[in-house]
Amino acid sequence: MLPRDVGSDPEAWDAASVPELPEVETTRRHVAQALTGRRIDVVEIRRDRMARRNERPADIVERLVGRTVESVGRIGKFIVIEVEGDLRWVIHLGMSGRLQLAGASHPEAPHTNVVVSLDDGVELRFVDPRTFGFVAVWTAEEWAASTMPAIGRDALSDTPDAVWLADRLAGRTAPIKALLLDQRVMAGIGNIYADEVLHRCGVRPTRPAGSLTSGEVEGLASVVGPVLEDGLLHGGTSLDDLAYLLPDGRAGEYAARLRVYGRTGEPCRTCGTPIERTIVAQRSSHFCPRCQT
Repeated sequence: MLPRDVGSDPEAWDAASVPELPEVETTRRHVAQALTGRRIDVVEIRRDRMARRNERPADIVERLVGRTVESVGRIGKFIVIEVEGDLRWVIHLGMSGRLQLAGASHPEAPHTNVVVSLDDGVELRFVDPRTFGFVAVWTAEEWAASTMPAIGRDALSDTPDAVWLADRLAGRTAPIKALLLDQRVMAGIGNIYADEVLHRCGVRPTRPAGSLTSGEVEGLASVVGPVLEDGLLHGGTSLDDLAYLLPDGRAGEYAARLRVYGRTGEPCRTCGTPIERTIVAQRSSHFCPRCQT
């Protein structure tokens, strides 16, 4: 059976969720050193829903146990781990998921749904109260048959330039915010960082994408990377619910530096005008009515 089509499920293309690219990349960097080169000894899938992208939860267990992790990468919001035998172990953190590294004797957090034990005694634990996240292990054929290859250019490692972006926005009537959230256009940006990008380049989230001038497109292209790098520098964004935490248990500190997201009624950090909130593509969108036109 081929893997469930990632593009057919709104969860997989969810654009509002934390973690977004900076949170996923921060997580990847934390776990990469612990995983790379290690043999997988035991895999426990405690909630079958977490394994829903494979035909059976047992497929994940059978494909991982006894194999060595070759590399730990990322595509957009997905952690993609290369495992010997030409297998791809995919992890999506969903809306409330986080990874932990711990010794086997360390107490487990509630909602620990997947545990992968390595040959050095370290455990990779997937904690996800809402179970919107998932793990999957796919063969090369299954990967090719999924819609993972259709994910757009990575917003950080392959940041689009103005020419490429202008071509994708030309003639589009959808709001620019909606296109920033479309993972098939540019992968990794979600609700938080889309608002931050648009504030930094001075464009309202409701503007039709095709209405942006060449100068505005250049400005948009120029700020995507710096906004995401800022998020990475501060460990990503942990909101009040602390759904996202780093693998070592610390909260990301970027929330205190957000310019517009979640700051309705508070003064714009640039001009002092109260931040307003509207709905774009069924997502809360925050903007400064003076700085963004």
